[in-house]
Amino acid sequence: MSARIEHLETSGTFSLDGGTWDVDNNVWLVGDDHEVIVIDPAHDVDAVVSAVNGRRVAAILLTHGHDDHIRQVLDVKERVGGAIHLNPEDRMLWDQVHEGTDPDGEITDGDTFEIAGAALRAIHTPGHSPGSTCFYSEDLGQQAVLFSGDTLFQGGPGATGRSYSSFDTIVESIRTRLLDLPAQTVVNTGHGPSTTIGDESANV
Repeated sequence: MSARIEHLETSGTFSLDGGTWDVDNNVWLVGDDHEVIVIDPAHDVDAVVSAVNGRRVAAILLTHGHDDHIRQVLDVKERVGGAIHLNPEDRMLWDQVHEGTDPDGEITDGDTFEIAGAALRAIHTPGHSPGSTCFYSEDLGQQAVLFSGDTLFQGGPGATGRSYSSFDTIVESIRTRLLDLPAQTVVNTGHGPSTTIGDESANV
């Protein structure tokens, strides 16, 4: 059975630099009836556990270390298993939420995570945060797919108004690392609707 994409939207808060905001997050699962990779299991542990539905969790991949994306990840791991992976350049953000603990593995540019016959390749795209990482598959559900976290949204780059972020850096990351992907690549984002590389090329 080939890999498929499943989507879950969860709601909670994002806190940084002394402020807190209500947010809706996209949680993505990639796999088949037997095993899955979970990307950014935000906010609602019960909903993520229900979506996993007893399957083996091959990995939990974090696109970056902001608290809305990582606050519940240890609880998710406790209930469904799977090793937590984070780019080490976001370690300071992890420590703000989970001080005294460690992710199980580091994500570096070019790392590949295989699941149900598909491969997700890590693309380091700093800017929204220093360790922000996207995951790209050339053929997932018969199309190219990018899981962009908060690096690229429908309408353009992710936010860069908080600590550890840089507008110039995120634009450079998108231009040099993402816009050369096939134009038809579906971009599944960390918040809001999906888009394509071709549709966003004019917005960067």
